[in-house]
Amino acid sequence: MNKYIFLALLLTVCVGCSNNESSNEMPEITGNWYGAIETPNAPLPIEITFAKDEKLTGTINIPAQNIQDFNLSNLDYQDDELSFDMNIPGQVIRFKSKEVNEELIEGEFHQQGATFPFYLERSDDNDSSVEDTTSETVTVETNQGKLSGELMLPEEETDTVALIIPGSGPTDRNGNSVAGTNNSLKMLAELLREENIASLRYDKRGAGLNQEAIINEEDLFFDDFIDDAVFWLEKLRADDRFERLIVIGHSQGSLVGMTAAQQVEVDALVSLAGAGRPLNQVLQEQLSAQLDGELLAEAKQIIEQLENGHQVDDVSQPLQSTFRKSVQPFLISWMDYNPTTEISQLNIPVLIINGTTDLQVSVEDAKMLHSKAHNSELKIIEGMNHVLKSAPEERSENLKTYNQPNLPLADELKESIKVFLGKLDGN
Repeated sequence: MNKYIFLALLLTVCVGCSNNESSNEMPEITGNWYGAIETPNAPLPIEITFAKDEKLTGTINIPAQNIQDFNLSNLDYQDDELSFDMNIPGQVIRFKSKEVNEELIEGEFHQQGATFPFYLERSDDNDSSVEDTTSETVTVETNQGKLSGELMLPEEETDTVALIIPGSGPTDRNGNSVAGTNNSLKMLAELLREENIASLRYDKRGAGLNQEAIINEEDLFFDDFIDDAVFWLEKLRADDRFERLIVIGHSQGSLVGMTAAQQVEVDALVSLAGAGRPLNQVLQEQLSAQLDGELLAEAKQIIEQLENGHQVDDVSQPLQSTFRKSVQPFLISWMDYNPTTEISQLNIPVLIINGTTDLQVSVEDAKMLHSKAHNSELKIIEGMNHVLKSAPEERSENLKTYNQPNLPLADELKESIKVFLGKLDGN
């Protein structure tokens, strides 16, 4: 994607900048900030770092647009308002705050007459995250090349290790993707460490440490994700330090984990926000809520063809992002797996968790998994969303948590995992 194209809706604007000295003292804003531009379809996550030496400077990251460390210009604080620009060839894009303090910046994003709200929340640089010295980078050889992951060890020796499997898309080992930086899987690893359990989490192909380990889209199949998880499980099973092996899968990683656990001996599985239905049914539901008329009819016909193993040559432009020809083999291979069938193959303790404010996976999906599992516990957590944080039902406020890396995991989630792990120990 051309990094100078933001969204189809956003073009260019040139707004004059003030060179006057600020009339009021600017709040302390140096450091890292996370937030989003609230566009009509979905929030666009942004990350900004402010620094100050002789003057205020800043850089911006927009993961969804592959923009990293882009220098901001014309940073100015005037009459209690902070403004700054992005100058790209032929364009000037302006952010102008309506409110700014040491914890929150809110205002408007301007581009060619289009105006959208934006917000930034300070990242706590002194959070309680575990230092890197508690972790080690490990690698595994797969049929598709080498992969890297992060093994986090507790302070005391342990005989238990968990493999944490991330969700869909190029998601990194911390649970972050183009949808935002939430650090949910990193926090999960830290929780396990507190419970004296080691964990290995890994970046999906195309993300983090495995950015170069990409399989061409037209050659990618769902089995490739399962194979990756199997290689990691085999590595952990062969590690003499560990006797007990747990699988924890989030979202798409839930299905990957269920299937991989059939190929390597594991002792327990935790499904976090995992779908209970095959992909074709999930797509039908999601697209029915977004489309109508001829476009919805076309989408349903495409799904039916893919479900039957047939690729579709002619796809309307509005549906290309979902059903482009190069991704169809992957979708077909994913549709071959039914989560309820896969979980029914397991004869190990299983914990199934879902939240009531999850915008992507319903509580009913969790109940479906529970109904087919042989030895499972079901935990529905009130007010928890898809990234495992406490969040309201209202969509825009819910999605804000996808880019709040210091917002903790939902309390009840942490307690549920602790109780489950305690039962494995016989406590």
